[in-house]
Amino acid sequence: MSLLLKCPVLRNTFVILVGFGFTLTSVGQQPQQPQVKVNVLNVCSPSAEEQKQIASALERIPQRAAFSQDFEIDRGRSILDQSPDFLQAGQNAQMASAAGTSDWVRIRREFPVPVPFATVQYSFSRDPKSMVETLVFRVRDPKDLLLIAIEDSASAVTTPANMLATDTPTARIKLERFGQSSIVLARCSGTEGSAPPDQSAYEPLFQKASGIAAKYRGLLGVRRTVPEELVRVGTANKQAGSRMQKKNSAAGKPK
Repeated sequence: MSLLLKCPVLRNTFVILVGFGFTLTSVGQQPQQPQVKVNVLNVCSPSAEEQKQIASALERIPQRAAFSQDFEIDRGRSILDQSPDFLQAGQNAQMASAAGTSDWVRIRREFPVPVPFATVQYSFSRDPKSMVETLVFRVRDPKDLLLIAIEDSASAVTTPANMLATDTPTARIKLERFGQSSIVLARCSGTEGSAPPDQSAYEPLFQKASGIAAKYRGLLGVRRTVPEELVRVGTANKQAGSRMQKKNSAAGKPK
């Protein structure tokens, strides 16, 4: 070691070798990339066990609800998702101005403590092509099940009031679970050149969910509240446009 310290050439060589050894060690100890697990949901034909879980979850939803005094009603208008293509700034501006919008209303009520669900939230959204209803029940003390979602949709050729006047059949049932993949049952149409799958075995589940949705439309008063709130959304948008037009007119006048 004394010879190494006295000789600068040997000392530099030793430092280089030690550094090279550390580099090899660090490269060899690099952690492996984590494996990505992809779960494919069979929404058209769930397994027998998944059907049992859907039926059990729907049975837990109270048919007669006594809500607490807390409630929430929201309304608004949102720009629909735009194309992710990388466009020029001028093209982006044109797309934003021509993009479709969605008017929506949300109603949330809370269940009293003995009920296994904490809240129920009803959502109605309308865009230029379709109208969608979603009913979500959130579990109070989630252990395996987090929430139940029931969804239906209709074409936008009719008015929201006409759609809500009838009980639209459920098109999708979803169970979100804690630490597990979701369970989904959806009505499926046939692909090009093939007939739609036979879903007659799942019709009792769809009918059960449709009955729950029909009952909560009445319990939450959506047939009256949703059309009224959508009118307020349209009125607020017209007022905002009028104010902007007046502002632009005032800015364009010569001083």
